Amino acid sequence: MGRHHVHALAALVIVSAVSLGAQTGAYGAGHEAQLPSIEMARIGLDAAQLLLDAGDAEEAAHAAGFASEQFAQDMERLRAANPGLTAEMHLALLDLPPAIHGQSPSVMADMAAAYRMLEGLDAPVPNPRLTVSALLGAADEQYAMYDRDGTAAAYDLARSLFERADAIFRADANPNVMLDREQISFFDDISEAVSERAGFVRVGTLVSAIQRDIAGTETAVLDQARLYANIRDLYSRMLVSVDDGDYNTAEELAIEAYLENFEYLEPALEAVDAEFMYALEIDMREELRIMLKRELPLDEVREFVEGSILIDLENGEIMTATYLQEMGGAAPEPVQMETAERGSTTGEQQAAVRDEIDFIRESLREMQAHYRNGDYESAYAAARTAYLDSYEHVEIPLRPIDPDFTLEVEYQFAELRNLIKERAPYEEVSGVSIAIERNLDESERLVTGTGQVAPLIAFSASFAIIFREGLESVLILGAIITYLEASRNSRFKPYVHYGIVAAIGATAVTWVVASYIVEISGASRELIEAVAALSATAVLFYVSFWILNKIEHKKWMEFVKAKVWQATTTGGVMVFTMLSFFTVYREGFETVLFYQAMLGFARYMEAYVGAGFVVGIGSLLLLYFVMRRLGRRLPLRALFGLTMGIGAYLSIAFLGNAVRELQVLDIVPYTSMLGTVPRLDINMATMTGIYPTLETVVAQIVLLAVYLVAAGYVLILRPRKERAIQQMRKSRGAGGR
Repeated sequence: MGRHHVHALAALVIVSAVSLGAQTGAYGAGHEAQLPSIEMARIGLDAAQLLLDAGDAEEAAHAAGFASEQFAQDMERLRAANPGLTAEMHLALLDLPPAIHGQSPSVMADMAAAYRMLEGLDAPVPNPRLTVSALLGAADEQYAMYDRDGTAAAYDLARSLFERADAIFRADANPNVMLDREQISFFDDISEAVSERAGFVRVGTLVSAIQRDIAGTETAVLDQARLYANIRDLYSRMLVSVDDGDYNTAEELAIEAYLENFEYLEPALEAVDAEFMYALEIDMREELRIMLKRELPLDEVREFVEGSILIDLENGEIMTATYLQEMGGAAPEPVQMETAERGSTTGEQQAAVRDEIDFIRESLREMQAHYRNGDYESAYAAARTAYLDSYEHVEIPLRPIDPDFTLEVEYQFAELRNLIKERAPYEEVSGVSIAIERNLDESERLVTGTGQVAPLIAFSASFAIIFREGLESVLILGAIITYLEASRNSRFKPYVHYGIVAAIGATAVTWVVASYIVEISGASRELIEAVAALSATAVLFYVSFWILNKIEHKKWMEFVKAKVWQATTTGGVMVFTMLSFFTVYREGFETVLFYQAMLGFARYMEAYVGAGFVVGIGSLLLLYFVMRRLGRRLPLRALFGLTMGIGAYLSIAFLGNAVRELQVLDIVPYTSMLGTVPRLDINMATMTGIYPTLETVVAQIVLLAVYLVAAGYVLILRPRKERAIQQMRKSRGAGGR
């Protein structure tokens, strides 16, 4: 028997067993909606057994490896109910592939033992449709592997997984529900495509559509005009393919027009005219594809597309545009869902989401590298892997929290896949990838919430910024007013106050102007935040060293007296106004810069930033009262040392965030250090600037080292030198006497 026939037989036997199991319970009680990992492990073992019987050890090892990988997905849940048996089963599956490769004489006995343990597991029974979604994801991955490498066992596994998902879905589906009927037709299409060994783009598009509908079909405000334009463009290309006699490509373009574009338009159309939407859907999803399958002449296909579908699409676009305009631009919500609170997830779910997001980032970077090198198929596979294998797991806890945002990200992934298929310029592909990465952070924030430590850091950092910036102004202004009172020049005090008020107003204007410039600049948000963070780092670096040089009380008082003397010797009233104005506005300008940088990273913690600002202002007023009314000498060394330390911390955090934003923009290289550097949740990461990449870590370590060296010199070495010089002078003076 030839190798191709062996694998065809293996697939046929597995498919028959899967179908029979759905009908007669051949997998045993409780297996109909068993954990996806158990379903997939069993299918992998079945394939390995058949391939071993046929004498193909290499492909059997691949199937056994698949069983091991899939079983590991639900280890934690299985271990809770079967601690000993789960560990034993995991080890048995891990040992199978090398045993098959090495043709160990105990392989058959090991396989039988693995089957027995698998049957003995007590596993929770999940929602059947979640099982279907997981089976489809694994099947899609195997089919992509087959399409890329020609791995026969991967094809067998993919076909078996598709059939098992189909059987479970049909058992759970309601034939009276339009959506279920649509999904069953998609399963029929997948079965046909897999039987024909069609390209993975066609199969993957169908898988994406089923998984999207299983997860839910909420609405989001999307670019409706662009979706309609995409459909028209795809149909135009489809007609060209029909004219060339390439009906396979034409069918793929028709599927893409429906699945990747029209499905996102359905909610608005349904809200306007449900019957119209369903009729158009049937024309696009069924009637047109029947014509393509029958390979009808170009004239008939063109007449149906241009004389029916495109006219209905134009009418639908006009109707929905009018409807959306009446709704104020808001998308309709035919299905009302009660959303969950942000962060209302378990610790296990939050950890899983972080892991999935890390994998997606790696996949997107892999996609960009492939695309730059012109390997479009690998780039497409990486983009689909990022969505199907990972983001769909993020969607499970995310969707109840913000369904519209979830659909927005789904749309971005679909747009990314379309751009890759169209071989669009790299800049367009990279732009969508950056937008997805941005939304990965937002996804994590929504799922994990802000926590407790990150808001405290945001409050403390905000307090520190305004207190640090205001401290110098309070001291200088206090000294000026004290001098004026002591010298009986109190008539100048109102002009000092005028300068303060003018500076506060100028600072407010600076904030508004800075925010407006950011909005109209046209630069990407990531670039703006990176530039703001780098600017804040540079200014903090400067002022921290300036404070180091003024940390001694005597040196500070000399600095203040010089300022006051300069003002009084000039004598004009405007001198005091301008001195107070520039004293306050200089600090105000820096404050605007620092808060603009901080608010770019402190998402959902703005209230804590505001509270820190208010408390900081209150503390400065109290400090001024203590200094003016009670006449007490302030512990300047301690205050300046504290503000210098806080400034150093903030600049290190800003630097880490700036480098990370430049990495997202692909300006700075990205070298992962996951597993070496702690992976903080997104809120803690933005508040500390600590990310598990080599570039961010090196930048922060270098800046920290500069601070430590400088502080050591200013606080330890320089005072020692000064004391040594003074001692030498005393010794010489004593010797001279």
